[in-house]
Amino acid sequence: MLAATYAGHQTIQLTPVTPEPPTTGQVQVRVAYVGLCGTDLHIFHGNMDGRVERPLIFGHEMSGTIEAVGAGVDDWAVGDHVTVMPLAWDGTCPACRAGHTHICQHLDFIGIDSPGALQPLWNVPATTLVRLPETLALDHAALVEPVAVAVHDVRRAGVSRGDRAVVIGGGPIGVLIASVARATGADVLVIEPDAGRRGRIEALGFATTDPIAGDQVAVVEAWTGGAGADVVFEVSGAAAAVLGATSLAKVRGTLVVVAIHPTPREIDLQRVFWRELSILGARVYERTDFDEAVRLLASGEIPVDAMITDVVPLDGVADAFAELEAGRAMKVLVNVQSGAAR
Repeated sequence: MLAATYAGHQTIQLTPVTPEPPTTGQVQVRVAYVGLCGTDLHIFHGNMDGRVERPLIFGHEMSGTIEAVGAGVDDWAVGDHVTVMPLAWDGTCPACRAGHTHICQHLDFIGIDSPGALQPLWNVPATTLVRLPETLALDHAALVEPVAVAVHDVRRAGVSRGDRAVVIGGGPIGVLIASVARATGADVLVIEPDAGRRGRIEALGFATTDPIAGDQVAVVEAWTGGAGADVVFEVSGAAAAVLGATSLAKVRGTLVVVAIHPTPREIDLQRVFWRELSILGARVYERTDFDEAVRLLASGEIPVDAMITDVVPLDGVADAFAELEAGRAMKVLVNVQSGAAR
């Protein structure tokens, strides 16, 4: 069997792997689909080389079925449809003791800090499994993890019905945040410079604006009757977006930092002071976010078919990254079983 591994700067290799039986407390999953995301792109470009061991079997957005069950696992059976919440915490650090296990100070993000899902058979702790309804197609179910990210972001922001939410950045996570916020009852405006992406986002029923073409502060003020947005989600990762984000929020509005920023950014603290803004970080998710993500996907409230723009075999991962970087794709899935056996 073959796995997709990151071997170093912009180098993806197919590596032979020999699956081992699951040990006590583990479950072996036959991986069906894996989604590629911005974090995977960071790995691909070597931006996380100080963190990841190489070669690394990466991938953490996935769906599959249980192939085998290890000793001591009673709640799962062969054939169950599952996804994985890819977090393992130590349970002893100050964050864990305070109840924030999802941001453990020694967190093992599975698929980054330890082997991930781009392999045909994957052994994981049974505690990481999330049950999927069999009515949810496995390709759609591969989006549970990124939808859980969006659910966490929206929940962390306290978005409620009737709020005006601005999403800066119309990539996959930005669109999912917009979708979850809309499902919560908010009105959403997406700021996105790429015309192709704006077209796809507008086709989903969202208002958009081009940050290059005009004054975004004026656009948001017109949209909100001069008040500013209740919540601004910074999802683009761009320095200019961070600097301008505080100008889009209303008095006592909230800025949520979602994107990964590899270097420190300038921020307008005068605006934070003047309008008594709140700035929140939003990282990963909790179990309740996964449960809600499954519900939203199963109910059809997330535009999955519009999100999935391509499905590639296991040997197409490197080409898929090129499509993502060029902005020609929204969400690319890897059909792991396609080409995994040689």
